[in-house]
Amino acid sequence: MEYLATLGSAIGPEAQIDLILQYLNINYAQFIMNYNMNEIDKTPTEFLAMLKTAETNIQKASPVPIMMVNKESAKGKGKWKGKKRMGSKSAAAPKTAPKQALKPGGGVAKGDICHYCKKSSHWKRNCHAYLEDLKKKKASSASNSGTAGK
Repeated sequence: MEYLATLGSAIGPEAQIDLILQYLNINYAQFIMNYNMNEIDKTPTEFLAMLKTAETNIQKASPVPIMMVNKESAKGKGKWKGKKRMGSKSAAAPKTAPKQALKPGGGVAKGDICHYCKKSSHWKRNCHAYLEDLKKKKASSASNSGTAGK
């Protein structure tokens, strides 16, 4: 635009801003709509300052790219190694069985004792005395709650 002004074909400030708005990419769609709806009157230099601010906001709001690793390619193509797939290259990967929940491993170590009866070879959650006392407490609380209302 400065070059056109030196040649003697100056463009007005509104036309300059309109030209800039037309050449902005789709990331500036919100900025363009806001500018047009609010009928902002700015000089081209003020408009460029607004664009710089909008550009920093767009860069902050843009999602961070995430790199994904394909399990199949990481293992040397697994069971498909050396075999040709039928159909297109974009065929869906074969379905795998759902993963089962992890179960705790190991058991009671030699030094472990029950915190309830103080005997070794089991933990409190498996202690017969503790479980019986729990049943008695539940039964007594159930019978007490039934008579409390009378």
